[in-house]
Amino acid sequence: MKSIYLLLFVFSSVFVSAQVEDAWVYFKDKPNATTYLETPLLMLTQRALDRRSNQNIALDTKDIPIAMEYVDQIKAAAGITYKAKSKWLNAIHVQGTSSDITLLLDFAFVDKIDFADRSLNSTGKKAKNYKTSTINKKLETKVDYGYGTSQNQIHMLNGDVLHQQNYTGSGKIIAVLDAGFPGVNTVQPFARLRDNNQILGGYNYVLRDANFYTGDSHGTSVLSTMGGYTENALVGTAPDATYYLFVTEDNSQESPVEESYWAEAAETADSLGVDIITTSLGYSNKHTNPAYDYTYADMNGTTTFISRAAEIAFSRGMLVVASAGNEGNEVEPHISAPADAVSVLTVGAVNASKTRAYFSSIGPSYDQRIKPDVMAQGLGTVLSDEFGAIVTASGTSFSCPIIAGMLACLWQANPTKSNQEMRQLLLQSADKYSNPTTQYGYGIPDFSLALANGQLAVVNYSKKDLMLYPNPTSDAISIVFPQESLSGMLTIYTILGQKIFEKEVVSNTVISLKAVTSGMYLYQLKGATFTATGKIIKQ
Repeated sequence: MKSIYLLLFVFSSVFVSAQVEDAWVYFKDKPNATTYLETPLLMLTQRALDRRSNQNIALDTKDIPIAMEYVDQIKAAAGITYKAKSKWLNAIHVQGTSSDITLLLDFAFVDKIDFADRSLNSTGKKAKNYKTSTINKKLETKVDYGYGTSQNQIHMLNGDVLHQQNYTGSGKIIAVLDAGFPGVNTVQPFARLRDNNQILGGYNYVLRDANFYTGDSHGTSVLSTMGGYTENALVGTAPDATYYLFVTEDNSQESPVEESYWAEAAETADSLGVDIITTSLGYSNKHTNPAYDYTYADMNGTTTFISRAAEIAFSRGMLVVASAGNEGNEVEPHISAPADAVSVLTVGAVNASKTRAYFSSIGPSYDQRIKPDVMAQGLGTVLSDEFGAIVTASGTSFSCPIIAGMLACLWQANPTKSNQEMRQLLLQSADKYSNPTTQYGYGIPDFSLALANGQLAVVNYSKKDLMLYPNPTSDAISIVFPQESLSGMLTIYTILGQKIFEKEVVSNTVISLKAVTSGMYLYQLKGATFTATGKIIKQ
């Protein structure tokens, strides 16, 4: 089932009647497929179609809306309560007694039924999840944000290097799938988002209405790590991105229907042209009804409804970023769903000193793939609560959106890259890429390296290399040393040997070349143990 990944665990006391079951009813076909494929704007916005076109992703039957005539017949069936639908999986989520649900097989258009309690399925596979909750533009000039205490969680990823070049998520859309967003419409840390119309909308799938500024404040805190802005206190990783806010978590119970709400929200995000989905929800064990629990064996990327939906979301050209989970110190410490999906970027948590947080769920997936994928600060993360107070909290709930926001910045800098290329850029920049582990995955990303890789089109690189990028450049260059402790004297000469610039620099220094005329220049970078020379082309 689902869990909001905060550090403090609170278990629901709501009980589900043994007579009422959850199930997914799968349909055999989509009778109106031809009409939709011939008129794609009936099902996807132009921005969504452009994203597909830019990544050479063809439309297919998964994009076709579910047949509502089938849905209506199921709704009218005796004893059946309709809860959600998924066009990607061509299925609807229903509740009712096992006998009433089984009778739905009499409909000619019904392909199969999967009960959440898998002991009721004909194949008889047994069917685990925590609910947790808090208690407690091109470079004109170097941009220096007043990060305040949020500095560390961004600098750890060298995300400030991207911000300094005005890669702040502008032009990218992030969908946040969470438990609720109270306070986002009123408190100060979100004023910048509101004033700039960066909240594009949203929906509450639990209540089936447009009021997404309600529910648990977990989503508020998650959003603040990306879009929050309070000068000298909190700067999110993607302050200039735009956002859709979707409520998919029902705090009143732990129910499989939340997986279906999630899938429905992800499909909406796809249709609206969203670039990145970030979700700090997870499904494993401790459902309200224990019969619905998953086991580690189910964390294979293909068993759970939500993981299958997340994989389809990636196939549509979006990036999907998910929390690894907070069960790292539990008897069963492994990741949950959808963090187990193959293409999902699964994020674990470290402390301010880059050491794995004790609660961060570990890998691998049950089928032995590397999980988590990457790590970011999730212990003592600086964020906003629903009242606008800048506080700290812990959980992979927060390391996840920190990465999602930085990915928006990186994608802004590399607008022609596909989601697959962006995923690889991120992994290759991480500090354990050559030697991943079950605790850290590929490690902590270095977004300055990822930026260099993307702009220089280098396939392989490492922290052993000195980098000066972008080159050619129109405004500025950044310098990355093989080790952060290194420094050196940078001198730039004209092609005739005239010195025009000299300065002591450290790693991630951004040098403005705006005042330099176009042409070719020579540089020398000299440190205590190395000397590097080369050419710079100013466009």
